[in-house]
Amino acid sequence: MDSEEDMLDMYSGEDDFYSDDYKDSDNDNDDDDDGEPDYGFVEEDADDSAMIASHRSQKNYCVLREEDILRHQVEDIERVSVVLSITEVEASILLRHYHWSVGKVHDEWFADEERVRNTVGILESPVVPPSDDTELTCGICFDSYPPENIVSVSCGHPFCTTCWTGYISTTINDGPGCLMLRCPDPSCVAAVGHDMVDKLASDEDKEKYNRYFLRSYIEDNRKMKWCPAPGCDYAIDFVAGSGNYDVSCLCSFSFCWNCTEEAHRPVDCSTVSKWILKNSAESENMNWILANSKPCPRCKRPIEKNQGCMHMTCSPPCKYEFCWLCLGAWMDHGERTGGFYACNRYEVAKQEGQYDETERRREMAKNSLERYTHYYERWASNQTSRQKAITDLQQLQTHNLEKLSDKQCTPESQLKFILEAWLQIIECRRVLKWTYAYGYYLPDHEHAKRVFFEYLQGEAESGLERLHQCVEKDLLQFLNAEGPSKDFNDFRTKLAGLTSVTKNYFENLVKALENGLADVDSHAACSSKSTSSKSTGCSSKTRGKGKGSSRTG
Repeated sequence: MDSEEDMLDMYSGEDDFYSDDYKDSDNDNDDDDDGEPDYGFVEEDADDSAMIASHRSQKNYCVLREEDILRHQVEDIERVSVVLSITEVEASILLRHYHWSVGKVHDEWFADEERVRNTVGILESPVVPPSDDTELTCGICFDSYPPENIVSVSCGHPFCTTCWTGYISTTINDGPGCLMLRCPDPSCVAAVGHDMVDKLASDEDKEKYNRYFLRSYIEDNRKMKWCPAPGCDYAIDFVAGSGNYDVSCLCSFSFCWNCTEEAHRPVDCSTVSKWILKNSAESENMNWILANSKPCPRCKRPIEKNQGCMHMTCSPPCKYEFCWLCLGAWMDHGERTGGFYACNRYEVAKQEGQYDETERRREMAKNSLERYTHYYERWASNQTSRQKAITDLQQLQTHNLEKLSDKQCTPESQLKFILEAWLQIIECRRVLKWTYAYGYYLPDHEHAKRVFFEYLQGEAESGLERLHQCVEKDLLQFLNAEGPSKDFNDFRTKLAGLTSVTKNYFENLVKALENGLADVDSHAACSSKSTSSKSTGCSSKTRGKGKGSSRTG
């Protein structure tokens, strides 16, 4: 490929990949006489607009409230109880042991029921046979009690109600391990079910136990996870297989099911892990120190020179005076060595190669730091813009939407296209933010992919800025208007069009990056084949530039 411009020209005709909206939309508005620009938008009913979750592909998960979790839990317990012909208490013990997997319980039970009973602690017959004595001895306090004050589980070991209550309370206060409670007898494996807790525990302890019991259904279940947002009590039931791990909770927090970090498509989890570690690691601090400071020749503390001459004085208690360039003692410097702003000794030593390795390391650290700073600043900037967009959306929903409805004499239900635009901006800012992490880890030797990636990223940025400006600034004239404006319908068409096109472009961008920019490799192969055909004298059809890659707006 002769130049980067040729490369971009080759990709500028990728109508099939990045311009789906424009394929069918070029002729959609041939009959329009009002001269409105073609945004490649097919208008839909505003009431069909979805919220944040609908901006992604078909959902492969379900958000569960507390009542949903409890209902699923009860249904699983009842199902196991009916199929295995055991009590619901025994069914709940089995399910907890096998991490609430109904299928696993059935498989293990029918494979070897006796082994499962002994492992889980559901004994078929008591270890201690029932006694007809008028008084029984508690196995903990060793006091004698009438039979009605003695309680035991399936094993038959007798303990008084007072000791049982203390034993259960202590275990519950120790944490979720109370769900695997066993008989107090050290040699016994019999499980203690929630029926004993309901009978003997205090109301406070019952509430704690029930909370642990409910949470175990999510925390022990491999198909479910709690939403990691602070203060959120929703859980996610995830169906694997689609390859898309992004999840949007009802609390509006979006996260990755696989790594539980915030949603990060199109970047994979390993890249996100490396990027977050890099942002928090001390390595960049060391790079900055190496690139922007030099060690004091005496005490070795790093010193930054940000202005002034070459005469440096280390801070107390060292107070060593030296030359910034050659790091020699300042007492050996003066007019004969170049004065305060130069150093002849350094120049001579540099020509002799004495500082080559040091300068090379400093230059490498400086370049690495500048590259990281470039990507990090833009990553953080898009995060800030996304947070502001969320705030602006909340402001619109609480105040401006009603105000706009009154001024434009339009029902709020017909203004959802504005909410859709803001939601799309929030989603696109998230995607754009993570493209900078993607770009940082894109290998330097894949030059063609880097050029193509930066072109796509630039187009995405410019398209998103157009949408953001339209919904943020163009909307103000209608909010500040004295009455209904005849241009409001044109604004609706423009904003809805920009939203649709931007959404489509970003979806295609995500697919391209998740696919590793495979189109670059395929086009390179086609280009190589075409060049080979020409060199052998074969006639080949010259590819035109087409109508170019459509801009998002």
